[in-house]
Amino acid sequence: MPSVWGLVPLTDQATVSMHNLINATSLQSRQSMSGAAVALAFALLLAGCGESQKQAAAPPPPAVTVAKAVKRQVIDFDEYVGRFVAVNSVEVRARVSGYLEAVDFKDGQRVKQGDLLFTIDKRPFQNSVAQARATLTQAKSNLSFTEADFTRGQQLVRDKTITDQTFEQRSQAFRNAQASVSGAEAALRTAELDLEFTELRAPIDGRIGDRRVSPGNLVTGGSGGNTTLLATIVSTDPIRFEFTFDEASYLRYERLAKGGQDVASRGGGVKVELKLIDEPEFTHIGNIDFVDNVIDRSTGTIRGRGVFDNPNGVFTPGMFARVRVPASPSYDALLVPDAAIGTEQARKYVMVVGADNTATTKYVILGQTTPDGLRVIKSGLGADDRVIVNGLMRARPGQKVTPQEAGAKPAAAAPAGAAPQKPK
Repeated sequence: MPSVWGLVPLTDQATVSMHNLINATSLQSRQSMSGAAVALAFALLLAGCGESQKQAAAPPPPAVTVAKAVKRQVIDFDEYVGRFVAVNSVEVRARVSGYLEAVDFKDGQRVKQGDLLFTIDKRPFQNSVAQARATLTQAKSNLSFTEADFTRGQQLVRDKTITDQTFEQRSQAFRNAQASVSGAEAALRTAELDLEFTELRAPIDGRIGDRRVSPGNLVTGGSGGNTTLLATIVSTDPIRFEFTFDEASYLRYERLAKGGQDVASRGGGVKVELKLIDEPEFTHIGNIDFVDNVIDRSTGTIRGRGVFDNPNGVFTPGMFARVRVPASPSYDALLVPDAAIGTEQARKYVMVVGADNTATTKYVILGQTTPDGLRVIKSGLGADDRVIVNGLMRARPGQKVTPQEAGAKPAAAAPAGAAPQKPK
């Protein structure tokens, strides 16, 4: 039925009434229709519109999934970035000068304490040992002669056969011979030690770097600062991890320690967790063994250090990683899925469903995220609140919803055109 004067279509009853009115009057009478007839027509039109609106069904409340917050014992953690450093690091340098004869390791291999690394030409030092031994033999021979002469002089001076001056000369010669023997023995030990130093052995267990000098080159040894660097060895098991934390965190740790809750202190034994840059979780466990005694004036941070076992050699000095340090004692907390949290500018909120199935907004303060994807709620949420964990975008504050408990089977779909049932 076409619309009349731009209005909505008439219902069947309104159409029949209008046709009866039109047929009962003539064309001239219709042109001069009274105001009462026009009012009657408008009343019929409004009645038809009301009946059409009543026939339209209201949309059902949106379906959402709800669950109560999980109650669990948690510990707050602070995360820091740091580097691994070796417990021991040694520069291999020669103690004696000479020509390098052999290299007895492969670059980058793991070495044990005492393993042979370098060999310097031994022949000059073997000659020095032989010479020192000959000098010692000569000194001992001289000592035997002066000792016998001194013994005879003791009897002769008692018999007044020699003068006191002659006896003193024999005594002096005997003492000089003893000193010569001592000096020759020391020279022999030095020569033997130099000969021993021609073999450079690993002072610690660890991994050695590449050789810095090839065989045939002259190596400068000694205790001065211009000695030749041959290689570097770093220990790998255990290994240390150094990181820095800010002054505010340091104060928080100290106050917790003074309150009997030692979560990160200098005393050691505090468990810390670590993960590498390609790992999703903190799976490596170590202990805090050191906190520095001063705060860096330029950065306002203080240095901490943990120790980790490294039996497989995965951790390498200089490698970056993240460490997680306990920042609070254990406490009871409520946790919800991270997907249930919404953002309103700078505030975080969750939607809860009341007893009358009305959605309500609750602003919360968030804590850390757990490995299983739950978020700690520090405040703003009750233990009995039903939180919308799925369908958050379909719910509006103050709007009725159709809640379904998480894990429950979905309700069977109603037949088409059937009126929605009220939730129990």
